[in-house]
Amino acid sequence: MTDPYEFLAWVNIEVVAAERAMLDGDDGPRRAIWSTQEPVSALGAWRTAVGRTQLVEEFEVLASTFSSCLAYEFDLLSYDVTDDFAYTTGYERIETSVDGVPRAFTLRSTQVYRHEADGWKIVHRHADILS
Repeated sequence: MTDPYEFLAWVNIEVVAAERAMLDGDDGPRRAIWSTQEPVSALGAWRTAVGRTQLVEEFEVLASTFSSCLAYEFDLLSYDVTDDFAYTTGYERIETSVDGVPRAFTLRSTQVYRHEADGWKIVHRHADILS
């Protein structure tokens, strides 16, 4: 699947659903769309992970802090797709509870994807808080 429209449809359906689930306290969907093949890494707004073991730990810890997601919107700024790799950049506008306290914030994020035997998988994420 190297069609850019199919890739963007996957991002808008699967990635958005996984992020919303994470912000509601469930890291399972996010783990499912991340590669199990090394290398993988995340430079997150709260935590950093290198390698699948650290990544899974990061997701579990983050999920335990989030609950009651009211809104998640991904505003795509730019992207590109090749046969095996793709990237997206954009703003993630979020309303959720962090440690039980309602919060609204925006993340600036970049993600890198690798096309694997079972479809697109995320291999790297960098995000920071704008507000």
